[in-house]
Amino acid sequence: MTRFYPILFIFFAAFSYAQVNLVVTTDRNTRDFKEEDPIVVNILLEIAGKDMIQQTPLRMFDTSRFEVIASGSEQNTFIDSKSGFRVNRTLYQYVLKPKKTGKLKIGSASVIVNDKLYHTEPFDIFISESEKKVIADKSFSEIYLNMELDRDEVYKNQPTVAVLRAYSRNLNSFRKVRDIKLPDNIKLTVRKVSSEKSEIEPAGNISSQVLAVFLIYPSESGRLDIGPVSARVSSGNSKILSNKSRLKVKSLPPSAPAGFKDAVGNFELQLSHSGEKAEVEKPVKVSLTLRGEGNFDNMTLPKIRESESYRFYTPKIVTNTKVSKSGVRGEVTAHYLIIPQKPGPLTVSTDAFSFFNPETGKYVDLGSREVKMDALTHNEILAARTPIEKVNDYTNTVLETVDNPVIKTTNLRVEERKTVNWKTVWINLGLLLAAALGLLWFRKYRRTNAGASSAKQQKDLGTIAETERELKAKEAVDTDIYVPYLQQLADNAQYDRFFETLAEMDAAFRAVFGTNTTADFKVVLEQSFGQNMAENYRILQQKIQMEKFAPVHTPEHIRELLEETRNLYSQINK
Repeated sequence: MTRFYPILFIFFAAFSYAQVNLVVTTDRNTRDFKEEDPIVVNILLEIAGKDMIQQTPLRMFDTSRFEVIASGSEQNTFIDSKSGFRVNRTLYQYVLKPKKTGKLKIGSASVIVNDKLYHTEPFDIFISESEKKVIADKSFSEIYLNMELDRDEVYKNQPTVAVLRAYSRNLNSFRKVRDIKLPDNIKLTVRKVSSEKSEIEPAGNISSQVLAVFLIYPSESGRLDIGPVSARVSSGNSKILSNKSRLKVKSLPPSAPAGFKDAVGNFELQLSHSGEKAEVEKPVKVSLTLRGEGNFDNMTLPKIRESESYRFYTPKIVTNTKVSKSGVRGEVTAHYLIIPQKPGPLTVSTDAFSFFNPETGKYVDLGSREVKMDALTHNEILAARTPIEKVNDYTNTVLETVDNPVIKTTNLRVEERKTVNWKTVWINLGLLLAAALGLLWFRKYRRTNAGASSAKQQKDLGTIAETERELKAKEAVDTDIYVPYLQQLADNAQYDRFFETLAEMDAAFRAVFGTNTTADFKVVLEQSFGQNMAENYRILQQKIQMEKFAPVHTPEHIRELLEETRNLYSQINK
């Protein structure tokens, strides 16, 4: 115990102004131990003052997870003869052996002096396994695996590169290794960088080859033990294991910004929209993009804030990342459909976002991102169109509704002949003679039936209303052609073609009534069928637009939309 007197004097100098001091430390104040190392724990209790009375014995920490190899104590008292001031110091010492590896806790020690409880703060120690070299037996031609970590100390959610390398004296053994499997560990996220074998590297009488490269992201701080990687050898149903690895994971600094959501790396945040005019109750595409390098797999993306001025659907997430030895680099984009609820200025903003940069060891607060737009009504958008936009819109409508014939052209080549083909000549003369006789007969036939044709022309043509009904009947759109085809598209989940066919049918009806836009068609419906018909058409078009741009289509909604479409256009067709 004599070697601990200097420790006592250090504690005495540090706490000379306090009356009760209770300290628990490990030998050399270390926190990392091997499983075979003894753990020496020192507990110092110092009570200074002539009126200080210790009412309870010192209560030790819980030692159930350790094996107590030895324990002892030593007490010293110092009394000032002039003032009567007394310092009573007691040193307790335990030699422990851990019962298991991993993170263990040294609990709190406590004592009551003068009706006041004094206690120590618990702390963690880390017990790691002893180094053991895993080598396969002779049946594997002396091949064994070794896992090498590029860095054995990283921050939480910061990647480290793990290289799996095989060693063997027999070059033929390398091609027999297959079915590489990583150990399951919920505290780790593993991304494969490469599974292609490298060139064999000879070194004396033994050679090595890289079998795979991984990125390991720890999701918890502390000392993490990574289990061995397993593989099979094709020469037999045999299994080989690599060594175990240890990773020390540092906790992130405290006082993280409010928008921090476990993002570690280096990122940029961007919010943008397509630039199209925003119309009330019509969807507008807005994209939220997070790009950079970091832990894309186990972080939370920022979201668009909710507002009374707009509503939105669950976004479609598109991930475009690439894994390399430097980390996971790329971008993740959330595509939103924003639907303005009222006209006027509109601001779409995101939640605050921040990340931790392990290179600088500091947090970076990117704040919030926003885009501004003006939500207009349908009439305002029509009034704001330029003449060129109106011409383009009309041209597009004509191209979509009018069928343009496609003429197939063929290049013909006449072969040259040096002799006259009299057979062909007589056939051509016969055809000309038959055509002349037919023309004479046709002229005679017309003169004979001239009187009958005149009588037919004087037939009663009917009223103007009857003629309009006949023309409208000839031009009416046959919904019985469109509806079965739409039903087939809905059953086959061909939703893009389904909405294109709906647009074609609507354009056909508008062409019959001589209109180009839905707004003009609504006016014609109101004049011809009344206000209720026009309102039902507007509601149906709104439902079609909402369902068309929805991220997910359900068969129930599509069938309901098809039934409403069939009913409405059947009434218009009457």
